[in-house]
Formats: sequence, C-alpha cells, structure tokens
Amino acid sequence: MKKKYKALIIIGAILLTIVMFFVVINAIPPKKNVENNPFVVGKGELPMIAAHRGGSINNPENTLLAFREAVTTIGVDIIESDLYLTADGYLVYNHDSYIDETCNVNGDISLDEVKALCEDESKRHYIEDMTLAELKQYNFGYYFEDKDGNRIYKDVEDIEAAGLQIATVDQLFDMFYESNPDLLFIVEIKNGGDKGREACRILADALEAYPEYKDQIVIGTFNDEIEQELKTNYPDLLRGAPTGSAAKFVLTQYLGVNIFDNGDFACLQIPLSYDIKGINIPLDSKSLVKRAHRRNIAVQYWTINDPDEMRMLIEMGVDCIMTDDPVLLAEILEEYK
Repeated sequence: MKKKYKALIIIGAILLTIVMFFVVINAIPPKKNVENNPFVVGKGELPMIAAHRGGSINNPENTLLAFREAVTTIGVDIIESDLYLTADGYLVYNHDSYIDETCNVNGDISLDEVKALCEDESKRHYIEDMTLAELKQYNFGYYFEDKDGNRIYKDVEDIEAAGLQIATVDQLFDMFYESNPDLLFIVEIKNGGDKGREACRILADALEAYPEYKDQIVIGTFNDEIEQELKTNYPDLLRGAPTGSAAKFVLTQYLGVNIFDNGDFACLQIPLSYDIKGINIPLDSKSLVKRAHRRNIAVQYWTINDPDEMRMLIEMGVDCIMTDDPVLLAEILEEYK
C-alpha cells in the first residue's frame, strides 16, 4: 500500500512539474519578432483591407486600373500581388508565371479555349521569356467580366490610358507615393534561384527611390534560397513567414510551447485551414491571433471572399483580410463601424 501511495505521489509530482513548466513558459513575455510593425492594427481596431491582385472581382487583376480603383475609390489599406522578372530585368505584377489567361496574347479566342491551350505548358507565354515592351502590347483587361458577365474592357483601344497594361513595381510605387504615403504593400517574389535573387535586388533598388515605402512593404516567397537572400542581404525589409516557419509557429502555439519558436518574420499569412494528407487543420483561432500579437506579428488571412468568413475574422481581431472583393469587405466593415 505504501509503495502504491509513493508511486501516486511521484506521478502527481511529475504531472505538477509538467503543468508548472507550461504555465511558466507561457507566462514569460516572448521576444518580439520585429520592433515596429505597421501591419499590426491597434487593440479593438478593425482589420485592414488587402486587395488581392488589386481586387480581381472588382477590376482586371494586377492592372494599374485595379490598383488605382482599390486605393482611391474603395479605400483599401494594402495592395497585394506577386512579382515576376521579365527577360530584360523589370519586375512586373502578375499572379501566374504566364500571361495567357488575363490578356489577349493568343488573339481573339475565348477564355475556355485559352485554358485548354495552356494545358500544354509549352504553349504558354511566360513572363521570364518576354521583354517589358512585348508585355505592354497586350490588354490585361481582355477577359475581365463585370458582375453582369460583360467583357467591358475587351475592345479598349488605348490600353495605356485605361491602365490595362501590365504594371511594373516602380509604376505602382510612383502612382501613390505622393497621394497615399501610408499605403502598405504585400508582395511575393515568385522567381527562384538567380532570377529570384535578381528580383530581390531590383525591388530593394526601387524602394531606395521611395524611402517611405521601405518600411511599409512585407515580402514573401516560397523559395528557401530567396528567403535566405532576403534575410542575409536585405535584413531591414519586413518578411512574411515562409511555409515552414508558418507551420512551426502554428504548431508551437497549439502545443503551448511558443517560447521555443525563433521565427523573425513580420506577418503570418495563412488560409482558414491547411489540408495535410487528407487531415484538415483549422487555423481560424482567436488564440493564435493573440499569441502572434504577443510577438508583434500581424495575422493576415487569405483569400477571403465569403461575407460570413469575413465577419468571423473581424470578430477574431485579425490584422488583415486579403480578398478578391474589397468592395464587399469594405461594406461589411461599415457594419462594424
């Protein structure tokens, strides 16, 4: 009986030690990932609106027209897009590595025909194989449809005046630098290897001409070598969490051992859930947001186009909602104001 009692005491002591361990490591204030983070909203403030691709539901994606309307008419806080390097060394905004599905590079054929054509990857027109001058020939509003299904920009003749040409990183900075000095940017460098490293250099050089924006842009990448390039050679630029770092952060938060996470990213950009080998892992957690905020990390969810999901995230206290429909999100935020 004494042995059994003694064993229970030992087990109890072990459990108490484990509990105290978790209490202590969660009570210790974690080190901030970044000291100043413009992407974190104040306590009780509504989330920022990030126009994904400039707001591809409202306007032709990744065009100066879309970016201008998103900022000046809709009033978004953040422009979000991806960057690719052209053959002659310009950084342009586009979601895919090829341009076929957004412009008339294949002539007057339907979008369904284009998609069928692009199933053969050798038939695609890749940005890295084209010069900026070649890219600027095409109408990037060609396949855009308004809410009634009309292709309202299909026959525009002066595509430059309409803002329907492909946009360079410099053009976007220049468009808003004087009028919207507080505008924020989320960009992802899509190129890897040497082209990705060159893209980093070009982006950093462009920001030197627009110094106010240097602290107002967060850069992401899916390429490990580009993440390392940014950390090593451009440490002053804010970075989004790469996939591995984001997964590690989420895991350590859920297990309550967040003190062991040593990430140094500024923004956690995540969907509502991850699907890993058929297992769905929900990420819409108020606790996750609070733990990120303890490290001064901004929590940004993508790509949210459903009104109920928008409301849920607003009530969770997230910092930013990336959406293809910033008009809808702006209307919903008005409800909360």
